Amino acid sequence: MKKIQERIEKTRKKFKEHDIDGLLVFIEENRFYLSGFEGEDSQFDETAGILAIGKEKLVLATDPRFVVQAEKEAPLYELYCYKKGLASEITKILDCAGITKAGFESSRVTYEMYKKIKESMSSSKHGASLKPLTGIVESLREIKDEEEIKKISIALEIAENGFKKVVNQFIPGISEEQGAWILEKTLREMGAEKLSFSTITASGINAAKPHARPTDKLFCENEPVLFDFGTLVERYCSDITRTFFLGDDKLEFKKIFDIVKNAQDAGTNAIREGITGKEVDLAARKVIEDAGYGKYFGHGLGHGVGMAVHEAPRLSPLSDTVLKEGMVVTVEPGIYIPSWGGIRLENMAVVRKDSAQVLNTTNPADFIS
Repeated sequence: MKKIQERIEKTRKKFKEHDIDGLLVFIEENRFYLSGFEGEDSQFDETAGILAIGKEKLVLATDPRFVVQAEKEAPLYELYCYKKGLASEITKILDCAGITKAGFESSRVTYEMYKKIKESMSSSKHGASLKPLTGIVESLREIKDEEEIKKISIALEIAENGFKKVVNQFIPGISEEQGAWILEKTLREMGAEKLSFSTITASGINAAKPHARPTDKLFCENEPVLFDFGTLVERYCSDITRTFFLGDDKLEFKKIFDIVKNAQDAGTNAIREGITGKEVDLAARKVIEDAGYGKYFGHGLGHGVGMAVHEAPRLSPLSDTVLKEGMVVTVEPGIYIPSWGGIRLENMAVVRKDSAQVLNTTNPADFIS
């Protein structure tokens, strides 16, 4: 609980600069980060509850489905059980937390939910104000402590060991869907609590789609096969991509693979505290552009990973974010040629003061012999 208390106090210190006296926390990962409550939102327009963090009081508001769970997992919070709906009882929740100027996580609140909350406050003639805010808690989550990094490392270890265990089963004649199932089943058997995202399995020209969904297409001789996958352990995610080749006619594959691998190495070597995401991206992108494949690398180099598989910071041409020690990022350059296929290589790294600490225990080249 000490760690959660420290996070709450860091959050409260941000109130003054935003002219609020409380924060309504709607985002599932932020809710857990600040309370320990593991209730899951079923879909984008449903919620397991919110945190109302006032200057002095802490309230966890949820519905009857989660009361027992919330009492056990979030002992620092006063529990409020709403039975008429979150929006209908928002003014009572604000009063319980002593909040009159409430910030709320606007990236999670739908317009429909916002309207209902405003209508509820208007009908009750409640004097509290609402201010849309983003990034307050996420800015804290960007920097991982060593315990968080350890959990991410365990999730990555399971992912890598699982892939090593089954990669020899990925032979011509099985489908992308079968390949994904073989890997996913193995990852669960090896200790993954669940997948951190839906596995991407793509072969041949499908591998030219960065976020391809597995299909019934069969793996064939002399084509690339791409797997992008990850696991979740104690709420923390891993994310890794490996691409290999089926068959002996791999001259073109090896040429492109080496370019992507060199780009990954260049990006990784650029990582250190104080550099921007844009600069790291450029270090890798220049390798691909100089090799004549710049137009085939259309996405950013990487992203942060933690309780969400995609979170800040971003490594992209648009990112002015300055990297800080303790951030965990992916480094995942790719070349995607629609008429041929694609290659993406993805590792995870911790930003340290003078360099990157790569968390992976396997090398992308291990799978192309």
